[in-house]
Amino acid sequence: MMLQKKSSLLGSVTGLLVVGILSVLSLTACTNPNTPAGHEGYVYEKPRVFGAGGYRATLTGPGNYGVSLWRNQVINIDMRPNTYTEHFKILANDDLNITFDFHAVIAIKPGTVRDVVENYGGEKWYARYVRETFRTFVRDAVQKYDSGDLKTNRENIALEVTEKLRGYLSVTPFNIANIVVGNINYPEIVANAVEKKLAAQQLLSEKETQKDIARKDAEIRVEEAKGIAEAQRIINATLTSNYLQHEAINAQLKMAESPNHTTVYIPVGTNGIPLVKGTQ
Repeated sequence: MMLQKKSSLLGSVTGLLVVGILSVLSLTACTNPNTPAGHEGYVYEKPRVFGAGGYRATLTGPGNYGVSLWRNQVINIDMRPNTYTEHFKILANDDLNITFDFHAVIAIKPGTVRDVVENYGGEKWYARYVRETFRTFVRDAVQKYDSGDLKTNRENIALEVTEKLRGYLSVTPFNIANIVVGNINYPEIVANAVEKKLAAQQLLSEKETQKDIARKDAEIRVEEAKGIAEAQRIINATLTSNYLQHEAINAQLKMAESPNHTTVYIPVGTNGIPLVKGTQ
């Protein structure tokens, strides 16, 4: 009798333990995978004791997969265009070290999240599949130019890298939106030399301007002298004896009409007209 009671009690306890374990497992196994806006989610089941797990579905954010008793998880991939910046220190064609940045704007094609996760490294797709190839294309393009020609050819460099990278990614889920060359920095000694050269060019330009001004001033003075000489020539040509005597008579008439009576003795010629000496 006692044995039967112990057996029954043991069975009840065992049953409760089993129910409790199953309840805990059920609660801990419930998942609700969700995906934020601008992302696509790769929903997969973690392998259990039995079964292989694997891909379940694709989510387009914002959205969720719903509560599930399975061990479902999600890998969310940002599908929006993002800027990926690479820093470089490269020997130019003239063996001068140049530092600069390269910026690539890359987006992932919609509906390709499963391909990205299973074939291109998932969230690490850029580092695993794009970065080193991108850097190689940049080095190849930059090393064709001397350091002094890089700034004037930055658009050509960006175009060459864009075409090569676009061709490389043409059969992948990735799209190149834009590639831009950032600031190009020369070694300090080169930068100082460039500054000195620009300063010298500016000074030379100022000197040339001063020369032009002096030349114009001299031309103006020459023209003024020519004008004075021409005026004197014309005046001398018109100052005849008769004209001067006429002007002298007019001056005497004005003096006579003046209320201030003044007597002036002037030598006169045989004709009674004041003489003007000095005309030829």
